[in-house]
Amino acid sequence: MSILIVKASMTSLLIHAQDLLSDRIARYRARVDYLSIRLEESAGTDILLRGGNVETLSEGISIGGQVRACHKGGWGFASFNRLTSLTECIEEAIAAAHLVGDEETLLAAVAAIHDIQPLKLAGTDPRHISLARKKDLCSHYAEILRSVDDRITTTSVRYGDSIQHMVLATSDGILIEQSWVDMEMRFAATARNGETVQTGRETTGSRKAYEDMEQLNGQVRSAAQRAVDALALPPVKGNTYTVVIDPILTGLFVHEAFGHLSEADMTYENPDLMEVMTLGRQFGSPELQIFDGAAPDGHRGSYTYDDEGVPASTTQLIRDGVLVGRLHSRETAGKLGEAATGNARCLNYHYPPLVRMTNTWIERGTTPVADLISGLDEGVYACNWLGGMTNGEMFTFTAGEAWMIRHGKLAEPVRDVTLSGNVFTTLGDIDAIGDDFLWDESGGCGKGGQSGLPVGCAGPSLRIRNVIVGGEVEELEGARV
Repeated sequence: MSILIVKASMTSLLIHAQDLLSDRIARYRARVDYLSIRLEESAGTDILLRGGNVETLSEGISIGGQVRACHKGGWGFASFNRLTSLTECIEEAIAAAHLVGDEETLLAAVAAIHDIQPLKLAGTDPRHISLARKKDLCSHYAEILRSVDDRITTTSVRYGDSIQHMVLATSDGILIEQSWVDMEMRFAATARNGETVQTGRETTGSRKAYEDMEQLNGQVRSAAQRAVDALALPPVKGNTYTVVIDPILTGLFVHEAFGHLSEADMTYENPDLMEVMTLGRQFGSPELQIFDGAAPDGHRGSYTYDDEGVPASTTQLIRDGVLVGRLHSRETAGKLGEAATGNARCLNYHYPPLVRMTNTWIERGTTPVADLISGLDEGVYACNWLGGMTNGEMFTFTAGEAWMIRHGKLAEPVRDVTLSGNVFTTLGDIDAIGDDFLWDESGGCGKGGQSGLPVGCAGPSLRIRNVIVGGEVEELEGARV
């Protein structure tokens, strides 16, 4: 068991940070093409209960910052956790940039914004909730998982929250201050009957209020019940089917299988992918619309400014089935001659910003959900998710629940349903888009060693032709969802 409790209030370090950063930017800006300094203080909680026992119980505060410098296209980066190291880190970042820079610095132009954004919450700040109360909530959910059935053999409950406050100054006139809160809970229950073992999982998160974490009894019970119910289910017969997926799987698909390919650093560094992701290429039917953006308020990928100080926006990636946009940092936008989209994000001050998704979704369609199923003689209906992998344009996802479709109706439930395919082929095989729509706030995205970055996903139910179902998870390698 790991227990770390740091009792302190958030320091006043950042109260006068704007003046400090402005002074350092003015002093060093002439030595590089671009310079940015970020100061950050954060507070967080991490609780893990496994089998009812506490494995992790921690609460702490972190204070630090980062410096980024660019000279002739070469980047230098340094991070620190003592303010007295700021000048030294500026010198280190500038020296590194001069060492590697030998081309041209191309950064998309942005407005010189001065702004302070207050913390936005719809309810209680998790900092106002005691560690004991958070632990009791985890224990409550752990007891629900265990109480569902005697065949539940293993349970885990994880709670995490993070509150970040940052000040960012850049050499091209940006000076912003903003704060956000993120909370997440993960639940898992494993059931066993002889040699048969099945697991049910649920994940949820919020940037709105601690109360959102206290209303999850139904989700928790559902995770355990799915594990128990799956013990008696037959495995799906592997084949190629027309598949109907629910909005949760749609959100997973659009994020993992398509969204990462829309991140411009993935494309400009890969000529083959750049050719595939040519703007103007037809990928799906005229009904298909795909977006990403931090501008929609209240979701886990929402914010006012990204970590380069670029205002949040909404970027249409696919319009009427045609690729029309991609996600950018200032560097990728400058290199490709396009506009910055506000998608440069870092997990915290230890890491430089990368091009990252925010909230990614497929827009609702016009087909009544019941009609997605009613026209099928045979198929599979899959919903929720257990996990998955992606490898370039190939994907494999595992459904949390599934049923066979026979003669236009849901038939027997089945287990071990994996959905595999090529994302570009699959986009073209979407033949109906439901008129429902649901946000999923369970996402924690990983890229470049920065795992757990909060994102939102959404979409309607989809009907997709020619999906490979069953038994091919081991053939793909990639990042776990």
